[in-house]
Order: sequence, then structure tokens, then C-alpha cells
Amino acid sequence: MPYGLQLLVQVSFSYLSTVAFAIIINVPRRALNLAGWSGAIGWLVYWLLMGLHSGRMLANLLGALAIGVCGMLFARRKKMPVIIFNIPGLVPLVPGATAYQAVRALVLGDMEVALQLTLRVAMVAGAIAVGFMLAQLLAETTYRMQATKAVKK
Repeated sequence: MPYGLQLLVQVSFSYLSTVAFAIIINVPRRALNLAGWSGAIGWLVYWLLMGLHSGRMLANLLGALAIGVCGMLFARRKKMPVIIFNIPGLVPLVPGATAYQAVRALVLGDMEVALQLTLRVAMVAGAIAVGFMLAQLLAETTYRMQATKAVKK
């Protein structure tokens, strides 16, 4: 499949899955489009980094950072809470298949594989959390710098 078509498919499905989840959790209608873009941008960062063989943890961290930054920008634009954009945007990055495989291996009695997969899920979840934390840190630093400039004027 041509790379441009792969890109279009990845962005389209990540946008649609994010919007569908946002509808399920009752995100206000006026925030659905931007919530979808938040998820699509985060997934696009993840997908591109995985294509560059950067590693799953770095890709998840930077994908979550992108979602966090988008959430901050979109929240300011729409004058809504950041969580409205961050939670649905997170959906494409959640390691659901890996978590399922870990539980399946546990049920089948393959403890070694179950432990490996559980550790991978925990590391991905940690990378996503650190990505959101870095986005919050970036936003607070930016706000403080803007406030300092406003006071000096």
C-alpha cells in the first residue's frame, strides 16, 4: 500500500475511533471535532515514530505529549476543560490488545509470557502518563513566562 494511503487510513481511523469514544463518554458536541483531532495527532506521532523504529515507549511518550499539548491548545480555544480533549485522545494509544494477551497468557498458565506482557502494558501506561505530565509542565512553564512578560510591560 502506498505510504500516502497508509497515512490517510491511519489518520482517518484514529480520528473516527476517538470521536466514537468521545460520543460514548458524552463529550459536548462542540468539542467532538477537536477531540478527534487530538487523538489523530497523537496516533500520527506514535505511528510515525514506530515507523522510524524509535521504540514503543518513546513513541507512546511523544504521542501522549502531542495529545496533551493539543488538549491544552484546544481547551483554551474552546474555553473548556482540558480533560475533554485528553481522555478521548488517549484511546488510540491504550495498549488494549497487549493487555488482553497478558490476561490470556495468565489464564492459559504461561506465566513468563504473561509477566512480560504485563510489564509491557505497565511501561506503556507509564510512558503515556509521563507524556501527559510533560505536556502539563510545558503548559505551566509557558503560562509563567507569559505572565512574567506581562508584568514587565
